[in-house]
Formats: sequence, C-alpha cells, structure tokens
Amino acid sequence: MTDCAALFAEHGTSAVSDALDRLGVDGGLPGLAARSSARRVAGPAFTVHLEPVAPGTPAPAADYIDDVPAGAVVVLANAGRDHCTVWGDILTEVALRHGVLGTVIDGVCRDLDAIRALDYPLWSLGSYMKSGKNRVRMVAAQVEVTVRGTAVAPGDLVVADASGVLVVPSGLLDDTVRELRDVLLVEQAVRDAAAAGVPLRAARREHGYNRPPLSGARP
Repeated sequence: MTDCAALFAEHGTSAVSDALDRLGVDGGLPGLAARSSARRVAGPAFTVHLEPVAPGTPAPAADYIDDVPAGAVVVLANAGRDHCTVWGDILTEVALRHGVLGTVIDGVCRDLDAIRALDYPLWSLGSYMKSGKNRVRMVAAQVEVTVRGTAVAPGDLVVADASGVLVVPSGLLDDTVRELRDVLLVEQAVRDAAAAGVPLRAARREHGYNRPPLSGARP
C-alpha cells in the first residue's frame, strides 16, 4: 500500500479519478474542499462514525486520535452536519505529533487560523465555531462509513489535494495503479501531439483519450 500511496500522491486526484473512471468506480467525495494546506496526501483511512445526541444529553468529545497510526488519514463521518464542529486545534496538534497525514470531514471544523498556521492538511464542507461536545457523539471507530454518498472502509486509500478528495477501495489498488499508469501515458501522448501541432480532437482520438470503462466494470 505504501507504494500505491506514493504513486497516487505524486500524480494527484485528477489522474487517480480518471483511473477509477476506467474501472467504473466513482470514489469521489463531492463538496469537500481544502481548508488548510493544499498539498497532496494519500494514505489509509482511519474512519470515525459520529451521530447527533438529543438536546441535554451529555456527550463527551470523541476520543480516538491516540489510536490513529502514523501515515493514516482521519475520515470523520458526520453526515454533513454544519451546526457543530468535530475537529479543531487540539486534535490537529496531537495528529501532527502522531504523524497523521491529514483529516477529511463530512461536516465542519473550527480553529482554522491555528490549523493553517500549523500547515496541517484538512478537507471539509466548511468551518463553524460551535463545539461538537454534547451535540454529537462517536458511535465507533474503524468501521465502514458513508461520506458524501461514498462508502469508506478502514484501510481504503484516501487521496486528497487542491482539487478535492477521493477514496480508492483497498481491493482495487492494483487495478487502479494499472489504469493510472496507462492514463498517464495517454495524457502525455496527447500533450506531445498537441505540442507538435496536431489538433487536440485528433490527438485525443488517435491516443484513445475518451476510451470507455473496462468491460465488466463496477457501477
């Protein structure tokens, strides 16, 4: 997985997305944008499932960060809730000490000034200052979750950069690498042909730029 992560981080979400398209797999997490540090990251998902609590119900801050291994990407499944945060400056400081690569939130964060000052990579729907304490609770960590309509399982490879976030299922890493390498070859051939004066439509046609998904691809 380390080699796959390095390759995906090198080439970014756009190229990896094209490889997934060839396999008939979406993988995208629409609506999530880089809020702090747009550098590329790629690493296995450490998932956290959150749910709301009734008003007046005590719910402590979610405690999972000490269990996140170095090189992982935290994925917080908060169902797009924007009335309270599930990530802030303290979690960021601990994550950095643990070697966590970044955080992806189906929801909002807070303390963005501090997070940006620490240059910690974070993707979310936005930001909002209200604490998640006594508003949401952690149901479980390291379980399959749904983020922006896409299933994310522990160990799936999260790839994120300035263009957004996507997830490569762990069982499709080898297939995705194969398709990614071909995507890169095709795109370079198209660039070279266009630079040599070939009309772009002809270059795309000649090098199979618009090829359909593989037969038997997953929906």
